[in-house]
Amino acid sequence: MRLQLYDGVASVPQPGWPAAAGGGLFVDRAWLAALEETGCVGGGTGWQPLPLALEREGRAVAVAPAYLKQHNRGEYVFDWSWAEAYARAGIDYYPKLVVASPFSPVSGSRLLGAAEDKAALIAGLQQLADDNGLSSVHVLFPMVDEARQLADAGWLLREGVQFHWNNHNYADFDAFLATLSRDKRKKIRQERRRVADAEVAVKALAGEEISDADWQLFYRCYRQTYLEHRSAPYLNLEFFRLIGRRLAGHCVMFVASRGGQPIAASLCIVQNGVLYGRYWGALEEVACLHFELCYYQGLEYAIRRGLRCFEGGAQGEHKLARGFEPVVTYSAHYIADARFRAAIAAWLERERQGVEDYVDELFSHSAYKTLAPDV
Repeated sequence: MRLQLYDGVASVPQPGWPAAAGGGLFVDRAWLAALEETGCVGGGTGWQPLPLALEREGRAVAVAPAYLKQHNRGEYVFDWSWAEAYARAGIDYYPKLVVASPFSPVSGSRLLGAAEDKAALIAGLQQLADDNGLSSVHVLFPMVDEARQLADAGWLLREGVQFHWNNHNYADFDAFLATLSRDKRKKIRQERRRVADAEVAVKALAGEEISDADWQLFYRCYRQTYLEHRSAPYLNLEFFRLIGRRLAGHCVMFVASRGGQPIAASLCIVQNGVLYGRYWGALEEVACLHFELCYYQGLEYAIRRGLRCFEGGAQGEHKLARGFEPVVTYSAHYIADARFRAAIAAWLERERQGVEDYVDELFSHSAYKTLAPDV
């Protein structure tokens, strides 16, 4: 048995990527390879793919999808303050090692393989950092059991909050609305009416129904929204086209049109009964169109298809009023320097208490009925 570092997913010499319960599409070989092949990671992106594999008899049996990072963009677990503290001390924080699905704040297995092999991957990641003078290793959005195993190995745990919607076998969208308090129900109906009154029509496309023209439209919308926020998109048209070919059965696109002309689009990924809201963009501004394309269309689709959950992506307290509920997420951090490890541990303990209080406060503002009917 040995640990081997590889230069990219495609370099791991085995027919299949190690499957693990809860791993999910975002750490699947096809998804990660598409990021590499289209230049979204690697090169000058600051994401250098360095998967760490545990091998037996020349075959990888477990893998940690690791990346050498020169910045903290695209991670959705923010450590700017840590990097600033290192800089003030005259110590390099970058490069660091990150085990994650790039640009995807979706919880899932990050140590891919059998449970008994994960300890070897954890030890290997630590040794990799120590041998190469890296400041730290960060495992982002692991499953709860992995987070606990990392904590048992001495890694520091950090908590975050996302907003997910759960399908309680609703017959239709109105049945879902009926479970909300009156003011939240009224607000959602008003927002949807504003989109309809603007004469915007929305169609859902899935799998092979999504044409190359649709992918081009989606990318125009996605890119335009980034440009309006004075930033560059992480992903390119080639990536979306590639997953549209390789992973068509997991793609759902909502396209909004007015006067027969498409004006906005959103993209979701579906797998194992869960709908993941991922990307969106618009070519022109329409009041409440973001809510319609990114939330309400997805909720309707999940109800029609009997999906059990809709994950709305990172952050966004505004989701709470639309039926999403707070969910705690995790990350785990190996800090090589003992002094910084102690300081960050104390900082995380204070942050953890703040997260707990924040979640309690969020639940007190739930969109769902808590008293008598129609309250």
